Amino acid sequence: MISFSLTEDQTLMRNEVAAFAGSLRADMRAHETARELPESVRKAAHEMGLGLVGLPEAIGGAGLGLTTAVILEEEIASGDPAAAFGFAGPGAFGLAVADLAGEEQARALLLPFSGSDAHARFGAVAWGEKAPVPDRPGFATTATKDGDGWRLDGEKSYVLNADRAEVFLVFAQVEKEKSWGGIGAFVVRKGASGLTVGERVKTLGLDVASIGSLRLTGVKVTDADRLVVTGDFSSALLRFFVKSALLVASRAVGLSRAAVDVTLEYCQSRQAFGKPVGHFQAIAFTLADRSMDVEAARALVWRAATAWDLDGGGPARVAGSSAEKDALLQSAFAISFAYEAAMRCGDDAVQLHGGAGFVRDYPVEKFMRDAKQLQLCVMTSEQADQLAAALSLGRAPDLAAVLPSAEAQNTLV
Repeated sequence: MISFSLTEDQTLMRNEVAAFAGSLRADMRAHETARELPESVRKAAHEMGLGLVGLPEAIGGAGLGLTTAVILEEEIASGDPAAAFGFAGPGAFGLAVADLAGEEQARALLLPFSGSDAHARFGAVAWGEKAPVPDRPGFATTATKDGDGWRLDGEKSYVLNADRAEVFLVFAQVEKEKSWGGIGAFVVRKGASGLTVGERVKTLGLDVASIGSLRLTGVKVTDADRLVVTGDFSSALLRFFVKSALLVASRAVGLSRAAVDVTLEYCQSRQAFGKPVGHFQAIAFTLADRSMDVEAARALVWRAATAWDLDGGGPARVAGSSAEKDALLQSAFAISFAYEAAMRCGDDAVQLHGGAGFVRDYPVEKFMRDAKQLQLCVMTSEQADQLAAALSLGRAPDLAAVLPSAEAQNTLV
């Protein structure tokens, strides 16, 4: 039987992060206007070790597991759903090298993110592209063998921290005939010859998230810059995406919780016909349904994270094992439900505030915008549904259907 009771250490960390999240909520509008987090906030997040929580100790992480990571991510998002997108650290780059690189290679790549100046260091994953390749599945960006290294050419879009990162993990097509089975992951450092960083784009929500593009024109990297995984690359790639999406799902839970809490308070204080509006059945039922969404989403996310952490996560890293299939399936359930629940919670929060809901004196309009953008981070709920359907039917997941695609234009975190 799996217990969802927090350990003493998890409770202490959760309380510390909850207090930090309170300060994020207080300054949420200032951060939104600036489209940036102050250095003091990033430094505080780094000092709490938030960027390295779920990464294994062997490669420089805190080794606290994915369960602890999702617990803390929820707390941060309950203060400001956008904040975690502006923290320094390896981000998705760290999750990727944990699954796609060998231990020694991963440790070397993550070492800079544990130093005293790590609050100013960012990593990034360059996966997305603006348009699909017309004649085949896979990437338009290519990696061509060039002597003892590789030449990268193409454009990558929707890259979180494109303008901030000092190191990128660029995914490119190595073997065109193998479509998604023929891609590779390459480390490219800021300032590399032929690398051009595009302008930051304006977004619907998650304003502190800096999203931009990369252009690679004959960028040369060495063989040592290609990530080499032990085992099946496609399976490791899917594990990386699912874990990354699960962290976003936990942020969706935090957003849902914040939207419901703020709306409950408003509906208790707002009077109509001599009583709080929350006492009217239609409003009370809506609030109850959204509260159920929060509890259900949290349970699914925690259950999925626990599936990855059981027995140190070893069995779940074995491609095709029952442990891996269970972790993937539970994660697909959690991702799809949490994303959609966040949108319901954000939407109903605005609706129950009435005209006040779309006025920026209240935070709920921001929650609704952030919820919509969260649905396009890493995997979409539809891609998670595809994964859940395949696994439920005993079929091998089709990478073209479950991985972030050019058509969906997802952002990696």
